[in-house]
Amino acid sequence: MATNTPGQAFQNKTRVAILAELDKEKRRLLQSQSMNSPGASIPLSRPGLKEFRDSAEQQHIAAQQKAALQHAHVHSSGFFITQDSSFGNLILPVLPRLEPGDL
Repeated sequence: MATNTPGQAFQNKTRVAILAELDKEKRRLLQSQSMNSPGASIPLSRPGLKEFRDSAEQQHIAAQQKAALQHAHVHSSGFFITQDSSFGNLILPVLPRLEPGDL
């Protein structure tokens, strides 16, 4: 059916050699990364930018929480705390626990 000509055989050998070289290089890179040697891995992205953005966002939320807490303390006689909320609330009211005998 299909017979290999000398040109095709040469191309197949070249492909096999290239694939073997790529596999060898891949293993070498993986091994050097696993050893955590300096300069072994090339960063493909800037993780510092994302961390900086997250930090700035957290600082902004903290400032908003502080402002909301100060406003609540000035304009209310209740007690409030800052805490992350599933509903986006920056501060939560704290209700005192009353014992049955205190009523």
